Amino acid sequence: MSGRDGGGQLWAISDLHIGYAENRALVDGMRPGSDEDWLIVAGDVAETVEDIGWALKTLAGRFAQVVWVPGNHELWTHPKDPVTLRGVARYEHLVEHCRDLGVLTPEDPYPVWDGPGGPVAVAPLFLLYDYSFLPSGCATKDEGLQYAYGTGVVCTDERLLHPDPYPSREAWCRARVAETERRLAEVPDGLPLVLVNHWPLHRHPTDVLWYPEFAMWCGTTLTGDWHRRYPVHTMVYGHLHIPRSTRQDGVPFEEVSVGYPREWRKRDQPPGRLRRIVPREDEGR
Repeated sequence: MSGRDGGGQLWAISDLHIGYAENRALVDGMRPGSDEDWLIVAGDVAETVEDIGWALKTLAGRFAQVVWVPGNHELWTHPKDPVTLRGVARYEHLVEHCRDLGVLTPEDPYPVWDGPGGPVAVAPLFLLYDYSFLPSGCATKDEGLQYAYGTGVVCTDERLLHPDPYPSREAWCRARVAETERRLAEVPDGLPLVLVNHWPLHRHPTDVLWYPEFAMWCGTTLTGDWHRRYPVHTMVYGHLHIPRSTRQDGVPFEEVSVGYPREWRKRDQPPGRLRRIVPREDEGR
């Protein structure tokens, strides 16, 4: 699948969190600028399958193509969700739901955007984390978790994100990383990549966290060289609720989160603004 020559733009957004009425209204108001626009949704749409489906169906009905990756909130087995699937079974259920909607996922072939700014391959990834972004002074996961519990800053994943049938979240992460490396190696040489993952592929975006210990739930050092190892056009992520643009070794990292209303109300930019990824916002069309 490819974007059409001559028109359209590739946009991105994440952390829609439509369980909040204000955020649901933002999604209800999102529109493409062109019938040929694509939209990346980089995770944390909602916690229930019903809400996730509503948001993705709404957006898929407006954009020429929607590309989704899961965040931790989609993977929660939440007590308010009548769908009680856990771990891999929950993820696979969401993938099948996306296929019914025509939404692309990490389980599909990487589509090529060949509109303005292309061609680029859009690679939706699902990698999780392995607790390797440790707090300063901690040498192991156990030490890091002990420190985090001591501060009271502990991700809800510890209660609601189950790795079944893997023995741990880090084991699931490592399996996903290995499979993704295999797939990325098959991308044709020289084709630039937009890598999309809910969690950042490099630790540097977590340096500005108010609570540094939360970095343990934000990625893996296994992907720390991917922006150099592969021909990356842009790395798109969310999760941190700190929307901004950074560069690592010259490669753009774009955090495209909306976040919670209590967060976006404090910002100068209006909430729910889509970020243009291709062509880049600092480039002309």
